[in-house]
Amino acid sequence: MKLKYYFAAVLTTFAGTVWADAIDDKINEAVAPYLNAFTGIIFSEIPIFGGVKWVVIWLVIAATFFTIYFKFINLRSFRHGFDLMRGKYDYSNAPGEVSHFQALTTALSGTVGLGNIAGVAAAVGIGGAGATFWMIVCGFLGMSSKFVECTLGVKYRDVLPNGHVHGGPMRYLTKGFAEKGMGGLGKVLAIIFAICCVGGSFGGGNMFQVNQAMEQVVAVTGGEGSFLAKNGWVFGLVVAVLVGITIIGGIKSIGKVTSKLVPFMGIIYVTAGLVVIFMNLNHVPAAFGAIIDGAFSTQSAFGGLVGVLIVGFQRAAFSNEAGIGSASIAHSAVKTDHPVTEGLVALYEPFIDTVVVCTITALVIGIAGFIPDEPTKGMGIALTSAAFGSAISWFPYVLTFAAVLFAFSTMLAWSYYGLRAFNFLFGHGKGVDMTYNILFLVFVVIGSSVSIVSVIDFSDAMIFAMSIPNLIGLYFLAPVVKRELTEYMAKIKSGEIKPSS
Repeated sequence: MKLKYYFAAVLTTFAGTVWADAIDDKINEAVAPYLNAFTGIIFSEIPIFGGVKWVVIWLVIAATFFTIYFKFINLRSFRHGFDLMRGKYDYSNAPGEVSHFQALTTALSGTVGLGNIAGVAAAVGIGGAGATFWMIVCGFLGMSSKFVECTLGVKYRDVLPNGHVHGGPMRYLTKGFAEKGMGGLGKVLAIIFAICCVGGSFGGGNMFQVNQAMEQVVAVTGGEGSFLAKNGWVFGLVVAVLVGITIIGGIKSIGKVTSKLVPFMGIIYVTAGLVVIFMNLNHVPAAFGAIIDGAFSTQSAFGGLVGVLIVGFQRAAFSNEAGIGSASIAHSAVKTDHPVTEGLVALYEPFIDTVVVCTITALVIGIAGFIPDEPTKGMGIALTSAAFGSAISWFPYVLTFAAVLFAFSTMLAWSYYGLRAFNFLFGHGKGVDMTYNILFLVFVVIGSSVSIVSVIDFSDAMIFAMSIPNLIGLYFLAPVVKRELTEYMAKIKSGEIKPSS
């Protein structure tokens, strides 16, 4: 029954696509000034830091602080996090809806996406080869932020009588701050986060994804003269149907799909990248040399930082979302009696997303000789496609397949994030869930049909705005996480917590 309503809602958008250009122009004309004002505030620059956007400084300082505060948890607990991820400590009777691995892949599906393809190209286009080094550094620091927010997501989650889990920043901001006698402040921060999360889910987590995936499909199917170039709604409709079928089942359905899809698409993309690298082994030493030299020259190091943290995060689906808080919504659904276990599993999310996948993309671009001599803006998935295609002519088709899978998986994750934020604002129930899901599917079709630049930029700003209330909460609740970690490690050491297999 639900499926019928979802499909009917998506089909009704067909009429709107007939006059897509009119929608595009009118929306941009009517609301662009207001949307651009908000976007300008979130992405405003700090002159004393050479023009780096303040939200970037906000995220990096937090990641560095948590790395030090938790004594480099991102390195010292790496092995134990792997044991948890592969199910060594899983217990079937623990509360929750999905396994550690399914929770990780669901969250990864929201981060390992077009940012790894288009965002890295944009980063190295501006920052040069040195951007790759700073990307890796930022990935390691982001692991600590992810650990804190995902531990809190499980710690303060609500498990409903029907077994469904509601967690994430909305919960730990309200419940955590209430424990400290600041319930009013926590409620306000949670509402701000939820509003931004819903808005971000429609734009950066939806419209941007389907739009960029369609662009790559158009590029390999005839360019601007192809059928899809003039009828983007067809692509959007197909994607909307597939997304609708999956999200109807909730986090369990999403977890089942992503636990198979994420490893599959990751293997395809990483394998393709390694093939290009091995075909050009003689260029690898020079590529690494350029990365190190570029990272530690004053101009390139700064440019790399700008490229990775500003362009990579802002324009290409915010590479690993560390500090944003969105991933903790998915991680909170895990089956566990010990909140810190999911925080330790979450360490792998920025590592896989940024340190592994993004680095391979950067190496392919560098080895293929596609890093420009001068900073160049506007580079994205086309640059990555050209770099892959320079090695083997048919690789752009592989990249297109990967791009579509990446976009699809990202939309699955963000549909869940947005739904949980929508539930926090408007309550629980089938009617509320259906309302959000229908809106989400409609925006899939719209995103493939129009270009509404101002709306997508505004959505990006809303996603980064989520980091403001989220990181305030992480700072206040970090001692709670440290206590959880100390107690858990003591139980592991004493043998009270033993492997389940």
